[in-house]
Amino acid sequence: MSAPPLVCIIDDDDSLRAALVGLVRSVGYEARGFASAEAFLQSGAIGTCACVVTDIQMPGMSGVELKEHLSAQQIDLPVIMITGRPDPSLEGKARAAGAAGFMKKPFEASALIGYLDKALGN
Repeated sequence: MSAPPLVCIIDDDDSLRAALVGLVRSVGYEARGFASAEAFLQSGAIGTCACVVTDIQMPGMSGVELKEHLSAQQIDLPVIMITGRPDPSLEGKARAAGAAGFMKKPFEASALIGYLDKALGN
């Protein structure tokens, strides 16, 4: 039996990141949390990560910038973006960058799981 897909969760909010890691693990995926896009990129997890869930607004590299960086490196990882900001232009920026999903906080756990299942082909 193969290992479950690894979902990498990037959010500068420690409590939300921990909650999302727990949620993703509860439905059978593996999960690893990162406090920043830079920490994720430096971790070496890109090679084993099957999907990224990232906050859009973070200190340093934003979630949109992360997706653009991955695309520029020809790394085709599905990226689901989340935001707590009520800026209507963010969804357009996320979609233009190639986001596999976009959610505004607070969101239903089932919405995230739906995006994950779709991104991972389940």
